[in-house]
Amino acid sequence: MSQRPDLRQRRAVLEHEWSRWVPRLSVAGARPGGSAALRHEVTESWARSLSSVDPGRDSAPVTDGGPVHQRWTSSPLYRPVSGLAGELRSIAEDAGFVTAVTDESGTILWTCGGPAMRRRAERVNFAPGGRWDEQAMGTNALSLALRTGRPSSVFSAEHLVSALHGWVCYCAPVHGPDGRVLGVLDLSTTWDRSHPLAMSTVRTLVSTIEARLTTELPRPGQLRLTCLGTEHTVPAAREGRPLRLRPRQVEILTLLALEPDGFSPERLRAALYGDRPVTASTFKAEISHLRRALGGGVSPRRYALTIPVSCDAADVLRALEQGDTDTALRLYGGPLLPRSEAPGIEEWRTRLEVAVREAVLTSTRPEHALRYGERAPYDAEIHEHALHLLGPDDTRRAIARGRLTTARRD
Repeated sequence: MSQRPDLRQRRAVLEHEWSRWVPRLSVAGARPGGSAALRHEVTESWARSLSSVDPGRDSAPVTDGGPVHQRWTSSPLYRPVSGLAGELRSIAEDAGFVTAVTDESGTILWTCGGPAMRRRAERVNFAPGGRWDEQAMGTNALSLALRTGRPSSVFSAEHLVSALHGWVCYCAPVHGPDGRVLGVLDLSTTWDRSHPLAMSTVRTLVSTIEARLTTELPRPGQLRLTCLGTEHTVPAAREGRPLRLRPRQVEILTLLALEPDGFSPERLRAALYGDRPVTASTFKAEISHLRRALGGGVSPRRYALTIPVSCDAADVLRALEQGDTDTALRLYGGPLLPRSEAPGIEEWRTRLEVAVREAVLTSTRPEHALRYGERAPYDAEIHEHALHLLGPDDTRRAIARGRLTTARRD
């Protein structure tokens, strides 16, 4: 778009689009009660989406990561969903739906359904590899569920993208045992096939998946990697037990966790050592030590993790991708492996720091600048931003003013 319309203009666009579809939908009786009221969460999503998504686009973009098969098989949702695959296919085929599972970023990892419905879905790239987060595809049920952490449905012209006006989608987020959103389960079909029991079906299926996750996740090889602000703690743990790794092994594990599609040997070696003259045998020995420490877990040839690893740095990036600055700041414990001098780690450290800081500077909530300012006492721009957002009678201005004075003095 050539210019960014204000909220009033965006709402007018939505109301115009909605008015075009209400007569058709009311005749079908598809919308409960025949109501044409605009839901607040939908109008807010449209307002956010119109700055980055063209309503006239014909399909979802493909994820930058390329093919997602490996991401799917290493996802914590893979095993519990695979155990329900027969039931999911039966529901989808019998009711004329397409079932989809996404990761926490809104990228579809797996789908099933009858051939006709899957072909229709593939036309809009409602298929593995398609990105359905709000920034990529605007207002849709998957993006709303990821953003709110609650079940969501989006009907026909409530979708921002016109190519989706023939669809209705029901979905719910899947939470892990630690409360994190791991992805979304979605049932989608054409608007004339909407069914009042579809949402309750989704909720029941998600409850089953979450129950299976409780037993699936604490299995051998499940790792939790804490690499932000880590100075004196053991950064890796398996099933709650510390995993003793050498600093170089932690660097390798961190890089593999941040880039799940893996590294060629040459690229990983450069990310670890840069131009330092390190022999191939030394490099391969580090990989072998990590593989033994993990009980396997690292694929040969192209180095990638073959076991699920949750990583605080990756969690921060996912939160930022979803526009969830609250969660990103809560999880951002400081610089990535602050003592590491590995070029690949230094690059990721900078990327994370810049991304978090930019999210704070573009936020309109003063608490974000205040919270980040605790970790950045000499960042005058952050403290100025906090003062700009705080009202004249807000007592927190004294905190921001004091920090700004100190930053300018030093």
